[in-house]
Amino acid sequence: MTTQVRTPPKAAHVTVVRPRRSLAARLAEGVGGGLVRMFLIVVGLFWLVPTIGLLLSSLRSPSDMSTSGWWTVFGKPSQLTVESYQKLLENGDITNSLLNTVLITVPATVLVVVIGSLAGYAFAWMEFPGRDWWFLAVVGLLVVPVQVALIPIAELFGRIGLFGTVFGVILFHTGFGLPFAVFLLRNFFAELPRELLEAARLDGAGELRLFARVVLPLGGPAIASLGIFQFLWVWNDMLVALVFTKSGTQPITVALQTQVRQFGNNIDVLAPGAFISMVVPLAVFFAFQRQFVSGVMAGAVK
Repeated sequence: MTTQVRTPPKAAHVTVVRPRRSLAARLAEGVGGGLVRMFLIVVGLFWLVPTIGLLLSSLRSPSDMSTSGWWTVFGKPSQLTVESYQKLLENGDITNSLLNTVLITVPATVLVVVIGSLAGYAFAWMEFPGRDWWFLAVVGLLVVPVQVALIPIAELFGRIGLFGTVFGVILFHTGFGLPFAVFLLRNFFAELPRELLEAARLDGAGELRLFARVVLPLGGPAIASLGIFQFLWVWNDMLVALVFTKSGTQPITVALQTQVRQFGNNIDVLAPGAFISMVVPLAVFFAFQRQFVSGVMAGAVK
């Protein structure tokens, strides 16, 4: 008996025809690597030039600043000195304004984050009469410009004795920061899984415990983003401070603007004061950068 062995057929030769790419596509692929990165690095360096110039100017003496530019430091490093910062600490107006800035910014940020978180949770997961209409009213407040309320609220604060006080400025920033805070956090909290909250309720958790133990940890990125936004807005504000503060309650932005009028006499105070005013919000931003990016990207991909 003869056994026939069947050999497998030879694999057919398959020719893959790649679509012809256009000249623009080939150029984009070639340029999209190192050249683009180099271009972005150059743009970033040019973007940092004013900041570097301000830092170097704050480390130079008034005589050097009046006779040459800050870039001469690279040829004469001996110009660098901390004398300007020592004079800044001895300037009572600047140090008092820095303290006022902290006293205004920190409470205004904390109040907006706390009240906005509670209100956002209530609008997202609690049932009460007129909830949607109240939320629409809060969203409508986002379009109200600050300039419209300056004069009426200034008159109101004058009647109740809050005009020119730090507490009055805190209330103003808190009131105008809450609509955005409620809108942002409500939308973020609404994306949380309903099953998770219902499971916590079945375990006997009340609303406050549910908010503190479940919602707040999950809403950390959005809350950190809100805190950064509010901190930067209040710290860098000058319009509200110009209207609602007096000489003893002015923040650093108004104090520096006042010092500019006497530029020839206090140039050694302006540079370090401006650099400190700029570096503090930058430090806060970089400290919470990871949470900020997570909060901004939250909900972008499901």
